[in-house]
Amino acid sequence: MLLSNRLEQHEGGDLISEQVTTEEIQGVARELQVVRNQIQTLSSQVSEYGITVEALEKQDPERSVFRSFGNLLLEVDDRDSLVTDLTEAKITLEDHLKRLMEKEEGVRDQYERLAEAFERE
Repeated sequence: MLLSNRLEQHEGGDLISEQVTTEEIQGVARELQVVRNQIQTLSSQVSEYGITVEALEKQDPERSVFRSFGNLLLEVDDRDSLVTDLTEAKITLEDHLKRLMEKEEGVRDQYERLAEAFERE
């Protein structure tokens, strides 16, 4: 279904009218929802890694620490290495989260532009 005309400036300064469709707006809305769900999931994972590292650092050095590998629970010999691994994983997730938040902003801007074009009709 046709909703609105949208003008875009192309090379040479020509304005070309494009049609905004409901499918296009719905597609952008779905993409925005997917990105937001990914942000929520990654935020939870970053938080879990932070809590895990904090708990590990507070753990009595005399007590055993275990790490899960699939269905196995193995004792950790090198705590420092484990803390380093967990911290690096957390940093990687934070970097990915930052990129997703930037993507969300772009998709949200795109959605708002399409919604404005729809409202003008």
